[in-house]
Amino acid sequence: MAILLYLFLFFAGISAGFINVLAGGGSMLTLPVLTLLGLDISVANGTNRVGILLQNIIATKNFKKHRLFTLKEGFSIALPATIGAIFGTFTVLNLNKELLEKIIGTIFLFMSFFILYKPKLWEEGKKVKRNYLITFIVFFAIGFYGGFIQAGVGFFLILGLVLVEGNNIIKTNALKVFVVLNYTVFSFLIFLLNGKVDILKGLVLAAGTMIGANLGTKTALKTGAKFVRIFVFLMIVISAIKYIL
Repeated sequence: MAILLYLFLFFAGISAGFINVLAGGGSMLTLPVLTLLGLDISVANGTNRVGILLQNIIATKNFKKHRLFTLKEGFSIALPATIGAIFGTFTVLNLNKELLEKIIGTIFLFMSFFILYKPKLWEEGKKVKRNYLITFIVFFAIGFYGGFIQAGVGFFLILGLVLVEGNNIIKTNALKVFVVLNYTVFSFLIFLLNGKVDILKGLVLAAGTMIGANLGTKTALKTGAKFVRIFVFLMIVISAIKYIL
């Protein structure tokens, strides 16, 4: 039975890695499997970061090879997100979990309609006059959420990178994985130092997420912005329904 659960974790990792690179929400697959393997939610949350860390190393390497973003661009967004993630990882939220999930689900539904209503914005991007203060505040907040929960953070990063930064969906995904890679290094270390990581289960998960991430980046580069936009839309709707219900 345990071997089957580990295999399930590995294949869940492949799916999550693929989904996380193209859109987000992969942790909604992996966290339940980790709890099935006997981990409490805090250790599952920390162990999940092993897969996230390694999948984003693969994805960032693949996207960077195609010169979709510069390191200056990436770090200007990753810095506030990382600071936010450190605070988020250390913080225990007092909000009712069920209320929080319903709020997040409602936001996701709003995002899904916007993706359908403004397709060119997502597929082609737009020129924006960058406001560094707004950028810092937005990505600090997203990083805080990612440091605390992680599940669904990719959707918020996509929203910020498209609406605030004006990037198209392909470049957005490239920057997204770079940002998540940076803050996950610190988030993972905090979980690890507090004894909240099961290394064996994390490595099994990571073996799957790296394969999925490699498939995801290749799919994004080959299929183009329209396919990725539709995939993001579907994943946001599915995640929204899961959160609300």
